[in-house]
Amino acid sequence: MDRFIGNYSPHLFAVLRIVAGLMFAMHGSQKLFGWPGDGNTVELVSMMGLAGIIEFFGGLMIAFGLFASWAAFIASGQMAAAFFMAHAPQGWNPVMNEGEKAVLYCFLFLYIAAHGAGIWSIDGARNKGKRQETAAHHR
Repeated sequence: MDRFIGNYSPHLFAVLRIVAGLMFAMHGSQKLFGWPGDGNTVELVSMMGLAGIIEFFGGLMIAFGLFASWAAFIASGQMAAAFFMAHAPQGWNPVMNEGEKAVLYCFLFLYIAAHGAGIWSIDGARNKGKRQETAAHHR
């Protein structure tokens, strides 16, 4: 199995980054624009407004792979704060306190922050261009 799926690990990581980023951005679009959902929005200048901004713009940056490590690191911190502020007071267990998504996003984004955007990303395309420029300069 490792020989088969392992060959696709860069592609599967890219799909994971894109899907997670888009899902996270939708949480932000709910808060900021009321979509998808009932149309209700949060006050922009509030803690939930800041969360919506981080989720929407950070999620898109992660999905597109634009400064993805920084965006993912900030998103990871936001999810850690969300867990400890909103869920942990209801008990320590994420399954019981409904903090499961916050914990998963926190550690997923921490991994993306450490790994970098990888293939199919703006960061990857920029770094590839820089490597080619550097190689041409050294010839």
